[in-house]
Amino acid sequence: MARAGAAVSLAALCVLLLAAAADAAAGAREDPIYSGELVWSRQPELKLQNFSLDREDGFQLLSRPADVTRRKLGERTGVRKKMEVVQQDDEALVKLENAGIERSKAVDSAVLGKYSLWRRENDNEKADSNVRLMRDQMIMARIYTVLAKSRDKLDLYQELLSRIKESQRSLGEATADAELPKSASERAKAMGQVLSKARDQLYDCKAITQRLRAMLQSADEQVRSLKKQSTFLSQLAAKTIPNGIHCLSMRLTIDYYLLPPEKRKFPKSENLEDPDLYHYALFSDNVLAASVVVNSTIVNAKEPEKHVFHLVTDKLNFGAMNMWFLLNPPGDAAIHVENVDDFKWLNSSYCPVLKQLESAAMKEYYFKADRQKTLSAGSSNLKYRNPKYLSMLNHLRFYLPQVYPKLNKILFLDDDIVVQRDLTGLWEVDLNGNVNGAVETCGESFHRFDKYLNFSNPNIAQNFDANACGWAYGMNMFDLEEWKKKDITGIYHRWQTMNENRLLWKLGTLPPGLMTFYKLTHPLDKSWHVLGLGYNPTVEHSEIHSAAVIHYNGNMKPWLEIAMTKYRPYWTKYINYEHSYVHGCKISQ
Repeated sequence: MARAGAAVSLAALCVLLLAAAADAAAGAREDPIYSGELVWSRQPELKLQNFSLDREDGFQLLSRPADVTRRKLGERTGVRKKMEVVQQDDEALVKLENAGIERSKAVDSAVLGKYSLWRRENDNEKADSNVRLMRDQMIMARIYTVLAKSRDKLDLYQELLSRIKESQRSLGEATADAELPKSASERAKAMGQVLSKARDQLYDCKAITQRLRAMLQSADEQVRSLKKQSTFLSQLAAKTIPNGIHCLSMRLTIDYYLLPPEKRKFPKSENLEDPDLYHYALFSDNVLAASVVVNSTIVNAKEPEKHVFHLVTDKLNFGAMNMWFLLNPPGDAAIHVENVDDFKWLNSSYCPVLKQLESAAMKEYYFKADRQKTLSAGSSNLKYRNPKYLSMLNHLRFYLPQVYPKLNKILFLDDDIVVQRDLTGLWEVDLNGNVNGAVETCGESFHRFDKYLNFSNPNIAQNFDANACGWAYGMNMFDLEEWKKKDITGIYHRWQTMNENRLLWKLGTLPPGLMTFYKLTHPLDKSWHVLGLGYNPTVEHSEIHSAAVIHYNGNMKPWLEIAMTKYRPYWTKYINYEHSYVHGCKISQ
């Protein structure tokens, strides 16, 4: 800084000497003007008939002596001001450089209101300003520990480590200043003092920059690893059944099989095959989720007595599902529960998926291959090893005419939806000869066919448009008459057979659904079905409120602890938490 000041002074002196020489040549005489430590003398000025000679752009111009004097005074005043600004800038830089150190030596509430010791911040008070200050201090302290150790400053190294541990204890899990202990201020002050000492002894801009880059790279690697672990754990959580729901299913099952056979029957069985009524297909192994779908549909229905629910579950939940709806019948609507294992026609000789699941390769893929030792390593394929892909409940949607041969139309519902409006208008929608009525999900570049299918495979590339718009399962109106005419199940079987080695798509039902119903899907108005409540935190509330059906597609199902709390009330409002079975299994909001 001293060298910089000397250089500035030398440059200023040269400018002043040149100005003085010019004045001497002009023979000017002026009063003394002081600028710092330099004294300027005005020299006698040549007079010529009350005018002075001056040169501008190569021309001899005449001007009054008073004008010349004023102009020269202005020029010299400008030089003086520039010198003062340069000197002030030098002084300001010195002050700024030491500001952080001085502030850290006497930490008080004003100091703690700043974000960082090492840069200027605005003075707006923030709820976490102290927390962030201490975190910044710890970052700098870690850098100085490395420098101290490399330069054999072992006493300073130990002192820095001690202060880091103290700050860590004070911070703990705090995210706001109110969560900090009273000792945090003193510890921040002590850390500031040791950082001041470290800076005096160890400060090296290049070394600190290199260390910060290394820390940044390490942090990036940790973030990537944590993201993989988060993906793994969210996939794992999505596969689990909460204890409360498991308890509910077990208690209902026990009580169901204690009932005499004559009390296990539902009323209104005559409505089950009446094509003039509104029929719903719901395939689920989750009693509580199925109850919300049925309850929300009936609550919002204009004519509940015209609605018929066809539930299919597995043998483990068959008793529980029956018992729940025997105890909680859906008002005037009809309901029927079936066991998928009772469909004897659904076997490996007829169904490609069942045949593939019996193969050694598929068993190897699901149960033995690639057993990873770490959470992050096992996250990539876990999604495709979800047990739902092994369940025929998930694939039963491709066999609707076989399950319900006497029906003309049926509305398919997933068990992670909530109905908010009367749905009978869907039966009036003209599908224009198509089989499937669904809400499209594609935007400008996402949720198109190339997201789901392997277009590097010629069987896919030659038969489908990569930019074709995707659509959603969850609420689908199926015309079963058109289904039979176009042999939709046969089309599904053909593509499923070709995908035995998973070269056309990964596992799941949406990719084969997109292929099976390609150019056979009628787009419904988006207000019928709003998606994303199981993964997207930015769904607009106005969009949710105006939707006929909201869908918790994604991992964050509303019955799981990982559910997004702001969307959960739309689901929980249809559960009676005072119900004896629900309360007894400690299921709460």
